[in-house]
Amino acid sequence: MNPVVHPVVGYLCYAAYARVRHGRPPDGAPAAVAIVAAAIPDLIDQPLWLLGVTPVGRTIAHSLFGAAVAVAVAVAVARLRGRPELGVAFAVGYLSHLAADVPWHVLAGDYDELGFLLWPVTHMPPYSGVKVLGEIGGVAVTTLWLEIVIFVVGVAVWVRDGKPGLGLVRR
Repeated sequence: MNPVVHPVVGYLCYAAYARVRHGRPPDGAPAAVAIVAAAIPDLIDQPLWLLGVTPVGRTIAHSLFGAAVAVAVAVAVARLRGRPELGVAFAVGYLSHLAADVPWHVLAGDYDELGFLLWPVTHMPPYSGVKVLGEIGGVAVTTLWLEIVIFVVGVAVWVRDGKPGLGLVRR
């Protein structure tokens, strides 16, 4: 998934959680945490790959092992500070990133690219990029099309919810 779409997915997942748990859209701080947490795996792994530290751009932070550590630390810190909802928001956002990277590989049949989930136990081949999912009227339907739809819908939901988290950025 394109890095710019992950924060939107993180918001959508946390907004769904907030609606189920609290019956309303998310508050600003937890929404902001979920949005930022959803970007963290790419913010860690992509620079490591570009610097030649790791063999591909989805390793340490995209692994369930790395995620378990990051989420456990965030939840513990949030609890110690008396803000457990921020730990939940971090967990939802971060884990949404990993979950959102899975379907494209499954739909395209590129199961070997799911190796990132258990890296370094499993091998992670180089990412093959945008996947072709099929054709409609002779036009290739790719994962990029679906990501554009997710992005637009996610931004629309965020705006409808009152743009939670934006006030924190403005301060």
